[in-house]
Amino acid sequence: MPARLNLTKLKRSVVGLAAEHPELFFVYERYGLPPLWDREPGFATLLQIILEQQVSLASAKACFDKLEVRLREVTPERFLTVNDADLKRDGFSRQKTAYGRALANAIIAGEIDLDGLRHLPDDAVKDKLIALKGIGHWTADIYLLMALLRPDVMPRGDIALHSAWHRLSGEPKPTADEFIEIAERWRPHRSVAARLLWHYYLSEKAQKRQFTRRPRRARR
Repeated sequence: MPARLNLTKLKRSVVGLAAEHPELFFVYERYGLPPLWDREPGFATLLQIILEQQVSLASAKACFDKLEVRLREVTPERFLTVNDADLKRDGFSRQKTAYGRALANAIIAGEIDLDGLRHLPDDAVKDKLIALKGIGHWTADIYLLMALLRPDVMPRGDIALHSAWHRLSGEPKPTADEFIEIAERWRPHRSVAARLLWHYYLSEKAQKRQFTRRPRRARR
């Protein structure tokens, strides 16, 4: 069975990375341990990650939450009972509706066994996921990192990670390929490095939002 992250391993890896890499030490010292950000493996999580492609996490979650209210339990069979118009009302684009239907049909037809992925090495998991319509490197990487909790995955093309590294290092913002090369220095703990960088990105964003929020006027 491939290795999986847990909170104990996360903390140990964070301390080790912080001791060797000044930028990650800064994040840990300032904001502490990042969340594990674990998700339940399966159709619902993979569908939500598809919704997160190229949009904000908040808008993707709002869309998924509406679907969850509609279905109560998000399964491939139940998803296929929802017509396109209702999915559009829930926030699904035409493209992501097609991706969701393709995924649901692939699971029902036995073309992909999401439960069986937990037994496979990272590269084999990616190969099986990327073979599905609408799933590219980023989606497969996020599923590996958050649902399967693999310890050494760096999501390709994640804009938040690129931005966090740019701000921490002072280097130009990297391309997707350049950042994958940069991330080699954190092997075999790239999933933990990604969590630290997301932790920095989100914490800085929240801090900036709090700083710029105007105080309410006192009632007269």
